[in-house]
Amino acid sequence: MENYPANAESLMAILRRLRAPDGCPWDREQTRHSLVRHLEGECAELICAIEKDDIPNICEELGDVLMNLFFQVTVAEEKGEFTLEDVWRGIIDKMIRRHAHVFGTEHAADAGEVAALWQKIKAQEHAGDDRGKSRLDQVKPSLSPLDRAEKLQKTAAKSGFDWDSAPQIMDKIAEECDEVREALANGDDAQIDEELGDLLFAVVNLIRFRKRETAAGSLRKANMKFENRFRRMEELFEASGEKFDGASPETFDRFWEAVKAQERES
Repeated sequence: MENYPANAESLMAILRRLRAPDGCPWDREQTRHSLVRHLEGECAELICAIEKDDIPNICEELGDVLMNLFFQVTVAEEKGEFTLEDVWRGIIDKMIRRHAHVFGTEHAADAGEVAALWQKIKAQEHAGDDRGKSRLDQVKPSLSPLDRAEKLQKTAAKSGFDWDSAPQIMDKIAEECDEVREALANGDDAQIDEELGDLLFAVVNLIRFRKRETAAGSLRKANMKFENRFRRMEELFEASGEKFDGASPETFDRFWEAVKAQERES
């Protein structure tokens, strides 16, 4: 068996070998587009591991993400588009350039000033680009809908188009809830879908305005809380001998409240 040291060159060598004519049929069939769903999945698993502070899993998932990134580089190399060295050079130069307060003569006393400097340097980099006429053109359409909603709001806020307070946004959320109720009463599916989207957008606005957690981060935590409670509820059903599937709403409510009570006591 060949010896592969623990470094980037070994991973690239393995991927090139897998893509060779006598390599792995599955790996040879992949394109940069077919690999996207795998990259998305690995990124999601890494985020989940980080949220759980699962150190062994974080280490493993980081490797999976790196493999997917290097796979993209391998495909690009085969097409003669760019190399791994080009990727290294690009990100190293960018990090040095955008941290002019560390590697240059700029000054930034806190994180806020760093963010402002980053945007200033980024604007200078794109000064000669024809990137469109709207400030929102900088928000990448490839972002997830949740992340893009937050980014659109942040971009608009930089120009002063923003709320003054969290209670104002709460009023907007209440207004959107009323419009959802009205749409449901009317039975207009298209209107219901539209109003639900507006409600989600308003909730993202409140999360973004508070500057504590991202909308995606808040939703991930809510997902984990629901999953933990649901699993615990399954355990309580099993311990009680009651049937889970098809239980009455009242029974589910009783066990759900029991799970929440256990959380409060722990």
